[in-house]
This record gives sequence, C-alpha cells and structure tokens, in this order.
Amino acid sequence: MLNIITEKKDWENTLNKLGEFDFYHTYEYHQLSTKADEKPILLVYSKDRLIIALPLLIRKIFDTDYSDATSVYGYVGPLSNNTTDNQDFKEYQSCLHEYFKNHKIIAIFSRLNPYMPRQQEILSNIGEVKAIGNIVNIDLTQSLDQQRSAYRRDTRSRINKARRLCSVRKAENSEDIKSFIDIYLETMRKLDADPSYFFTDEYFFELLKCNSFQTEVLLAIHNESNTVIAGSMFIRTNNIIQYHLSGTKTEFFNLAPSRLLIDEMRLIGTQEKYTYFNLGGGYHGKDDALFNFKSSFSNDIKSFNIWKYIVDEIVYNKLKKEANITETEFFPAYRANI
Repeated sequence: MLNIITEKKDWENTLNKLGEFDFYHTYEYHQLSTKADEKPILLVYSKDRLIIALPLLIRKIFDTDYSDATSVYGYVGPLSNNTTDNQDFKEYQSCLHEYFKNHKIIAIFSRLNPYMPRQQEILSNIGEVKAIGNIVNIDLTQSLDQQRSAYRRDTRSRINKARRLCSVRKAENSEDIKSFIDIYLETMRKLDADPSYFFTDEYFFELLKCNSFQTEVLLAIHNESNTVIAGSMFIRTNNIIQYHLSGTKTEFFNLAPSRLLIDEMRLIGTQEKYTYFNLGGGYHGKDDALFNFKSSFSNDIKSFNIWKYIVDEIVYNKLKKEANITETEFFPAYRANI
C-alpha cells in the first residue's frame, strides 16, 4: 500500500518510526526548500513489517497535463526500516511505478544519501542509479588522533596557525547570525556562485528554528582585531553532522579559518558520540578544488549517487523534442534550457 503524506505530523511520525533519516528528509527542510511551483510529498509504502519512505517535490511540466519530480537540495533518497534482511523490493518498485503512471508523473530525479542503508537496492530495478562524484566523511567513531592523522600536512599546519591567531565560538544571537550571512554571501559573490546558493536571510533564521534537527553556526574570531572573519553552519540529525554552508572574509582567506571551524566541529562531534561528519563533495559533485579542500581532512571517501527514472518514454521524448533538446547531460532533458 502506498500512502501520500503532506502533513507535518504524519511526515514526522513516519520518520520517527523509521528511525534513520537525515535532515534533508524532514518536513521542515522541505518547507524551507520548496519553490512556488513545487509540492513536497512523502510517499510511504508499507507491507507486513516493511516500510519505505521517499520524499519528493512534485512539479507541473510547463503548460501540460504532466508533472515530474525532483529532490530537495542535499542528500535525500528513500528510507527503509529493513536494513539487514534479504528483502525483495520488486513489489515496492511496481507500486511506485503505478503511482507515477496514474498521476502522470513522467520523470523522477533524486540525489541519494550515502549514509542511509540500502538505497541502491531499493531503487535497483527502477530507472538508473548513477555515481556522479565523491564526498568526504570524517569517521567520528575513530579516536581524535586517528582522525587527525588522516589530515594532509598542509591542513594540519594551517589549522595550527589558525588556532594561534583565532578563537572559535558559537553564534548566539541575531547579530552573530547576520555577520555569518554577510560573510557567506560575500564568499558566494567572490566564487561567482550559481544564484541558487544566494539564500535569503529568512532561510538562515528559519533553519535555526527547526525542531526536527539541530542547526548551529560556529564563528572564527580574529584575536588581534576581535573581528568575525569566518563562519560555518553545521546541521546535526540522529548520528550525522552535515557541513552545510560556510564563508570567509576575503582579506582573511590566507588564514584558512574555515579549516579551523571544521576541525572544531570534529572535536565536538566526537565528544558527543556522533558517527558521521559529512563534508560533502565538489561543486555539482565534481572532483574539483572544493573537493580537494575537503579531502585534505579525510581519506574516507564515499560515492555520491543520483537516481533518474523515466516513467513514460513516449511523453518524455515528445517533451524533449518540443523543447528543441538533442544532446544534454541535464535531467530531465526538457528542462535543460530553463
């Protein structure tokens, strides 16, 4: 049986029943991440003891009678309470297909979460699961010395220098948060980042209010000038810490204070018995300079996978042709020029 959940209480009850989830799966994060033309839903399959929950954003396709689905920004994908048994997911996949078909949802895209068990098996015979890059994890179950021994030499030396010149504290009030927002936006402008990375002030403050997960911002203070020179936002859910957003004032970039903030959260997370500290990957999943920076902290590299599923090939190809798209890596292809 497939149940469609859109209400906060039912959504949260389902996640709590499953036990293992990340903040990207929560109702609150979906509300914050949903655009005007998107509708967040949680598709919940249940049979006997098996429960599988898949969060998606449903979008109307232009001025047609069709829709497609995508995931929120981050690491999402299906959740299941069956993490050990030799479970056959064919019936679930058939049920999912029928739902999409009956509701004229012709294509689905979702980023997956490497810390959630069995996602590839759950989706193995429905569409394509594809690795598009790597992400970096710091294993917080290791001793602090073991973790630090995986740091590259330049990262260790730059953290040592930053600790001599800077102090770290949590952001405690709206003034602190506003300082972080200003620094983050300055960094995005410097990097000429995609417009989707320029969040509103409301986004930051609403994240901090969410009860489904714990959001905190660490600030690096330059001791000599008593200036906030960098900030990083970290989000904790269950046994996972996510390195979410970060920024550094341009004139203090050479001090590498963001490395100090990651190191500080590593210490906190280990002390508080978290399991994973996900630093993420490169820009759009690529092994670029951003990935190189993150991988200087750990050699625990995990695959970043996406899921693509075309439910109706005929309609999909028709829309692609009407959009005048021939070859593109973008999925779904008919949205490539938007």
